[in-house]
Amino acid sequence: MSTPTLLRRRYVSKSVVVQQSSVPPGYRRNSLLAWAHDETGTLDIRHALTTDTISDALMIGELVQLVNAGVLSGQQQFEDAAIGLILTCGDSPDSCWQAFYKNSLAELESGRSPFAPIHRRALSLLRGSHVLEVGSCFGFFALRAAAAGFNVSACDISPGAVTLLGTAAGHLDLSVHTQVGNAVELPYPSDSADTVTLIHLLEHLTDQVDVAIDEALRVARRRVVIAVPFEEVPSPHFGHHQQLTSETLVTWAAHADHRGARIFTDHGGWLVLQPPCV
Repeated sequence: MSTPTLLRRRYVSKSVVVQQSSVPPGYRRNSLLAWAHDETGTLDIRHALTTDTISDALMIGELVQLVNAGVLSGQQQFEDAAIGLILTCGDSPDSCWQAFYKNSLAELESGRSPFAPIHRRALSLLRGSHVLEVGSCFGFFALRAAAAGFNVSACDISPGAVTLLGTAAGHLDLSVHTQVGNAVELPYPSDSADTVTLIHLLEHLTDQVDVAIDEALRVARRRVVIAVPFEEVPSPHFGHHQQLTSETLVTWAAHADHRGARIFTDHGGWLVLQPPCV
């Protein structure tokens, strides 16, 4: 597999080319993005996003429009396009990522992001002082929990995502203890965090969901908080593999060793578990 390259606000991967530029003749426009296929069939996306405008919600909204138009397909191409938009919005990768984090957190805090209600509910469910976010991805929730005064740890299976989160936390002067880790084999001792969160993680697993929940219960002293999207069809571009319902959460709770479960709906499904030691 070829390594993506970045040069003069032009990002090239195996599946997509992304460039900050004016729109050439013959390109089709879809909201803020324009696109065409080059002579090799590679998707070429042009945009005018800058460090003032780039954000997670804006980026995802624009790319989902391309998915719905049949232009983007699959998780890898979606992720390549997303990284391309971020890295071509400014003069350097560091300035691009700093702007992406700053603007995305501002969207979440103001409520303008579609994910803001999920963060708001998750923050309200935290108990104790030490929070572990499992499957942190970019780590927006971990950063917001740290900003709210919690002692936060975060792990993700992607080393790149863990590095980005650690760097962002440093730029924002927030303390987040990051570590590469798999949800089905968490690199933490038993009873080492008050609350363990799995926010929009389990829909990415094809199996071993019960193992991931058991691991979270092992590490949590007081509470495990699980949130999942309810979709009519799982979104392959987001890497979702399961269609989940309230009945799914009931089944997960029935399979887990816990001392209490609460299931409810709020912008998706929620399962809150008390570890057996509580």
